[in-house]
Amino acid sequence: MHRILVINGPNLNMLGTRQPEIYGADTLADIEAACREKAVGLNAEIEFCQSNYEGEIVTWIQQARGNFDAIVINPAAYSHTSVAIMDALLAVDLPVIEVHLSNIHRRDEFRHLSYVSKAASGVICGFGKQGYLLALEAAASFFR
Repeated sequence: MHRILVINGPNLNMLGTRQPEIYGADTLADIEAACREKAVGLNAEIEFCQSNYEGEIVTWIQQARGNFDAIVINPAAYSHTSVAIMDALLAVDLPVIEVHLSNIHRRDEFRHLSYVSKAASGVICGFGKQGYLLALEAAASFFR
């Protein structure tokens, strides 16, 4: 069974109440439940985590090497600011799927640049909760 680490960045713990017109009504717990169900069908095991702290996210990424087969990451605002997260993703040499609930390319111009994308195998954005499920499928495609 393959293992996928699903990392969620800052403020995603506020989903469901934070700007639902942009991020939807699903909570992070709703997304996690859908991901766990999807993982069963992909014969994968997931670890799902969220942090508002950049260093904690970097540590999780570093610890993924040798413990996980792929990473799905919604770095949230760190997408546009974190060279540290990008460098960590490049260092672990794992397939990385970047996911965003909203279409970052239809939003503020500063959101169009994602440092994380430079380390990602692929990027999925604009599909809400469904984007996470697509990201898990993409991650699992590396195991076939």
